[in-house]
Amino acid sequence: MTVKIKIKSKKTKSNIIKNNSCDKLFSKRQLEIKKFQFNTEVAEVFDDMVLRSVPFYNEVHRIVLDLLKYHLKSEGRIYDLGCSTGTTLLNIFNWTKKNNLKNIKLVGIDNSQAMIKRCTAKWQKEGIQGAIALCHDIDQVKLEKCDVIIMNYTLQFMAQTKRLKLVKKIYQSLRPGGIFILSEKLKSSNEVIDQELINLYYDFKRRNGYSELEIFQKREALDKFLIPWPSEKQMKLLKSAGFQKSEMIFRWYNFGTFLGIK
Repeated sequence: MTVKIKIKSKKTKSNIIKNNSCDKLFSKRQLEIKKFQFNTEVAEVFDDMVLRSVPFYNEVHRIVLDLLKYHLKSEGRIYDLGCSTGTTLLNIFNWTKKNNLKNIKLVGIDNSQAMIKRCTAKWQKEGIQGAIALCHDIDQVKLEKCDVIIMNYTLQFMAQTKRLKLVKKIYQSLRPGGIFILSEKLKSSNEVIDQELINLYYDFKRRNGYSELEIFQKREALDKFLIPWPSEKQMKLLKSAGFQKSEMIFRWYNFGTFLGIK
């Protein structure tokens, strides 16, 4: 079932999210580590979790806004596939308002009802107007013709057999000159280098306050759920889907951002 929520009202005191909670989901030893889920517990701490777990998360948002300067005009439509708590579209809304771009349609899609609930509450708090949040599987939802599609740290959670079909649909949905921005965790094709990058990434998590227990337990929860691909395979995927103009435009160790232009 699809849940569609359109935010029209300005800031309201009702249904406002509380201050972001600190991610402590894996701080206590678990007798049985269950498969990671984007449930209510995760949604409540997601904004803290992603900032402390995804390197240069804010810089990737900056890159998105920089690209919009060259690829978005008034009357445009933007999709965020796997929108989670709606931070990306919130940043875009504020950017379009600052740059006086009119009639920009913002659509966020996520298959987690908990994330969509958190997203819409955040948008209400910040006064976003005209944005739409859909609770739906992104590989099944129909995409209208659009100018920008963003999918940050989402494809990695999809079944590998479904990825090409989805990216082909993304390519077909874009207008000529439209862009696809894809950010993903990466795996190196070389086992030695891959382990080196993993070690460096865990150092990053330690610097951000995660304990050895938290790192271990979350890794186990994500095992066989988050499946990263090498950058070469990501590029092949983009080209196979139709993006002959594509490139990896940002990388930090085992995380990267790719750009495809139709």
